[in-house]
Amino acid sequence: MDISLVIPLYNEAESLPELTAWIERVMDKNGFSYEILFINDGSSDNSWSVIESLRERNKNIKGVKFRRNYGKSPALHVGFGKAQGDVVITMDADLQDSPDEIPELYRMITEDGYDLVSGWKKKRYDPLSKTIPTKIYNATARKVTGIYLHDFNCGLKAYRNEVVKNIEVYGDMHRYIPYLAKNAGFSKIGEKVVHHQARKYGKTKFGLNRFVNGYLDLLTLWFFSKFGAKPMHFFGLLGSVMFILGFFSAIAVGAYKIYALYSNMPYRLVTDMPYFYLALTAMILGTLLFLTGFLGELISRNAVGRNVYNIEKEIL
Repeated sequence: MDISLVIPLYNEAESLPELTAWIERVMDKNGFSYEILFINDGSSDNSWSVIESLRERNKNIKGVKFRRNYGKSPALHVGFGKAQGDVVITMDADLQDSPDEIPELYRMITEDGYDLVSGWKKKRYDPLSKTIPTKIYNATARKVTGIYLHDFNCGLKAYRNEVVKNIEVYGDMHRYIPYLAKNAGFSKIGEKVVHHQARKYGKTKFGLNRFVNGYLDLLTLWFFSKFGAKPMHFFGLLGSVMFILGFFSAIAVGAYKIYALYSNMPYRLVTDMPYFYLALTAMILGTLLFLTGFLGELISRNAVGRNVYNIEKEIL
């Protein structure tokens, strides 16, 4: 199979028939063998009924229905697991991503040899309240990840099948799939300017809080990429340094007291000296950080069940 289209959706019943017809025209025109995987992320409208009716006339359409709304990352994770095409393309279901971009995305993967191609909505039909924070957010992401993409959060992306089978998308990490791919060893990442259309039906499902969450997720990914497999290298080192500083500070406080006693100098009780409590606090914090690193090692070696989602129905 040439192409698997993975399309997560939440309350997009109105746009699904038009989107499907558009995809079918593009696929038939270019002679692609394909499948469309609709991942219904707990929609409260009749999106699933629409998917079932579309499936009746086109057996290339498949669907997964979650019992509740988990989010875009879990939807993509499940879709990636079921995708069978040589090239996997993701897009949003709101008609803001153009299926006309599919042939060129496919060519860039199969002929140019890219592992991943990310869309860049150079001309956006969004209000300034979204475009300005997006520019700042993307600039930060480029700096931290070392991947020069203009639009990390663009839903229109293409992957070699091997890429999606070797990355784990969870939480809200769909924003950083290129970074996940890079950390998994897929470094040939490209970009393509894509057409962005104004929303035709419904309203956006994302608020401004996604920018705050995006920065927190970016810090999490950066930390995981550096110390995720070996948390002891971070917490253990920091804890050891703090403990040693506190330990020698406590010795210095005690040595000063002994020196003052033998030199007949005025002295204070050790428990009256603030340096003693600072040294004690440093030793306690150092021990706690060391234990945090140790527990992190145990958890990272035994992490299971992070991507378990309750699927109600499937059409495969």
